[in-house]
Amino acid sequence: MKNEQHQYKAAIYARYSSSGQREESIEGQVRECKAFAERNNIIIVKIYADKATSGTSTEKRLQFQHMMRDSEKGIFDAVICWKIDRFARNRYDSAMNKYKLKRNGIRLFYAKESIPEGPEGIILESVMEGYAEYYSENLSQNVKRGNYESALKCQTLGRKLLGYKKGPEGTYEIDPETAPAVRYMFEQYSKGVREVDIINQLNSMGYHTSTGGPFKRGSVTKIIKSERYLGIYTYQDKIRIEGGLPALVSQEVFEQCQRIIKRNRQAPRAAKGNAVGRYILTGKLFCGKCGSTMVAGTGTSRSGKKYGYYQCSAKMKHKCDKKQVKKEWIEDLVIDKLIQIIHNDEFLNYVSDKVVEYENKILLADDNDAIDHLKNQRRNTIKARDNIIKAIEGGLISDALQDRYKQLEAEIATLNSLIISLQKEHTLLSKEQILYYLKQFRNLSNEAMEKNIYRERLIDTFLNSVFLYENEIVIMLNYSGNNNTLTLSAVESALKAQTLCSNSAIPSPPETPLTDVRGSNNKE
Repeated sequence: MKNEQHQYKAAIYARYSSSGQREESIEGQVRECKAFAERNNIIIVKIYADKATSGTSTEKRLQFQHMMRDSEKGIFDAVICWKIDRFARNRYDSAMNKYKLKRNGIRLFYAKESIPEGPEGIILESVMEGYAEYYSENLSQNVKRGNYESALKCQTLGRKLLGYKKGPEGTYEIDPETAPAVRYMFEQYSKGVREVDIINQLNSMGYHTSTGGPFKRGSVTKIIKSERYLGIYTYQDKIRIEGGLPALVSQEVFEQCQRIIKRNRQAPRAAKGNAVGRYILTGKLFCGKCGSTMVAGTGTSRSGKKYGYYQCSAKMKHKCDKKQVKKEWIEDLVIDKLIQIIHNDEFLNYVSDKVVEYENKILLADDNDAIDHLKNQRRNTIKARDNIIKAIEGGLISDALQDRYKQLEAEIATLNSLIISLQKEHTLLSKEQILYYLKQFRNLSNEAMEKNIYRERLIDTFLNSVFLYENEIVIMLNYSGNNNTLTLSAVESALKAQTLCSNSAIPSPPETPLTDVRGSNNKE
């Protein structure tokens, strides 16, 4: 059986402040993060480190800001920090930036901690992320309405299209410098020339994509499939205007290219196993025998189909004989149990009370400082937004600017809401608001639940950790106090099917499992 590793590509973020810490602190944090990555089969692709900078606000942390910008580029799909306070000490910054990472498809892991300032903090931040997402979506709808009117005029809306440039009326005009590259693609492809040969030739001729990079696999096919090069202007699925921009290729050449694409798609290919997807229990699943993390692995069956599994990280070093467990089985079991939990009104009421209690405890201590910080952050955000407005009024329009404008508007709306809430009452969010948000998990369709982003959010919000024994599973939930542990006795036949059956005695669940494994305790 072949074992394939590194389901996540991660960046490490480390920071030390100027008070009471030394530059060696960075090295120690990075070392711990690398060890965490190794235990969980995560590959490190980049390291960001801010030296002698305060954690109170992320605004002045240059490497942090660099990392947030890079999170939009697909360089990594996870970020590892040593502890929660390395990411942000201010919970508003934390919630906002976590929301940004989640929107970019980035998971956040902590090498030495599972819970920030108590388990209720995770749920509170999840609620805040949800409201930030709501404001962003609401703003997006307003922007789309404005774009619709511009699209009726066949304007570019800041979208770059190879072979064209923006004209004085905001519409597309043929670009004499890049149009030959587009015509060359269509002509060569219509003659049966392979895409890889077209790409090599375009790169050798000095042509670049619309973003300025070299042509890569798939970039030529994407262009050839676009009917815009026939002169048809489209906007989403709502607008289609023939003659909305000047055509670069003839109907005959375009149709010939589409026939070749269809023929290539229907051509027989070598059998390929299905991708196993993301390992959503990474960092939360532990071996009940030795307390080590359960890490990701991939195997190939005799039929050639790929499958995923979790195995004890200590077993990889021959220090534990815990058998592996199939990825789909354990993930589906945990998800099903969490879904049952969130349909329990008594549970959601209790958790909401604990979150409100957590809010008041924090705000009573530093609500004035929090309001001042939020107002300062709002001033800086408004200033950044106004600078973009000036740039747009000056004729500088691009996708990046529009996206940044939407992000800033969403942040301003969220900051306004947080400031008003803090000024009116000590509680940032009422119990009713928290309950309303948590109950939204009940309304997800089966189709939505199959998408990992929703499964991950459910796990990140409610699940603290899972301990996997030979025929027992202990699930720790994200709230403090009693009754935060679920013990599931697995069915004997299911255990055999998942190679979990053993003749050895069943070890008892640890009394304080998080203390033993993570170095933090979620019990009062």
